[in-house]
Amino acid sequence: MTKFETEERIVAMLKTVYDPEIPVNVYDLGLIYKIDVTDEGDVTIDMTLTAPNCPAADFIMEDVRQKIESIDGVHTATINLVFEPVWDKDMMSEEAKLELGFL
Repeated sequence: MTKFETEERIVAMLKTVYDPEIPVNVYDLGLIYKIDVTDEGDVTIDMTLTAPNCPAADFIMEDVRQKIESIDGVHTATINLVFEPVWDKDMMSEEAKLELGFL
């Protein structure tokens, strides 16, 4: 499997991870800032949260890690929580904005 195919599978898997308080997946919310895949299948993801004090932070990050590591070809997944740049609603996909009533 190529790195591109692995990245496509990662994005598809990220679209199955939801913040329990928001009916939109973390990818379409714009919470995923960077996805790096090495030739060995090690994945590093930089992500943020809608708020720094999100009560579901540990749950969301662990859900992301477990789902990414379940993908064929992925050896390990490291999830980095970052707060730069600060997330805002303009980072959401058009579908997410529509779902949440911002359009």
